[in-house]
Amino acid sequence: MSTTSPSPVSPDGGDLPYRLVATDLDGTLLTSGETVSERTRAALAAATGAGALHIIVTGRSAVWARPVFDEIGYTGIAVCGQGAQVYDAGAHKLLTSLTLDRRLAALAIEKIEAETGPLAIAANQDGLDGQVLAGPGYELLIGSDLPVVRVDRGGLYDSPLSKLYIQHHALTDDALAEAARRAAGDLVGVVMAGAGVVELLPLGLSKATGLAVAARRLGVRAADTIAFGDMPNDVPMFGWAAHGVAMANAHEELLAVADTVTTSNDEDGVAAVLEHLYPQR
Repeated sequence: MSTTSPSPVSPDGGDLPYRLVATDLDGTLLTSGETVSERTRAALAAATGAGALHIIVTGRSAVWARPVFDEIGYTGIAVCGQGAQVYDAGAHKLLTSLTLDRRLAALAIEKIEAETGPLAIAANQDGLDGQVLAGPGYELLIGSDLPVVRVDRGGLYDSPLSKLYIQHHALTDDALAEAARRAAGDLVGVVMAGAGVVELLPLGLSKATGLAVAARRLGVRAADTIAFGDMPNDVPMFGWAAHGVAMANAHEELLAVADTVTTSNDEDGVAAVLEHLYPQR
């Protein structure tokens, strides 16, 4: 792992160092104030002006990502919901969407609680009109202005879901994720995506699977891709891409597999790398 920027040499020997720039959203592209800095906007514009494509790959479902995309003026294809959704941000249209089997989800919760004790649970409904339903005790720790509908626990499974969120009053996020994998890893995927955000997903789903689908639509390959991220849910994406760049604020699990470490999201870490790869003319 290097703390310097990757060399501006194309993996395929072409004119571009990378044809696809894949960026996580929270903690990576966005500052702590949930904005994109002018420096980062300029660096992305230089990359796309040179002919590269930019794609956002986020754990947020499309319904939670859409206001951010609109605010920052992003109109490209995005991978949302940890890979479950491929979303056309410009057309406000879902191109693909996968759901979590509700019976398996309920069984997974039962098995996890047998090991950990009671959980606080939230459910992300499928589709562009899907809401985030929060059961008793679930508290959103990031994006506190995002819309959440309070329901009783039985109401969490009333409609098709993309994923569940779980919290525990005593366990850390890492400990909860590990306990969930032990108890139910044969039923669902488990990722830790941020503070207070441990998620249960369809088994086998990841940012890498979603990015692979989107990349085929865009006509690019893993060998053409540089990826930026900050959390353990970005590990599969780093495994898929030719080069993985972790932010200085990244979780230690991602730092361990990164090819390069840049500065933090509040210090324009994405821009620092892109300016080296795609100098502004």
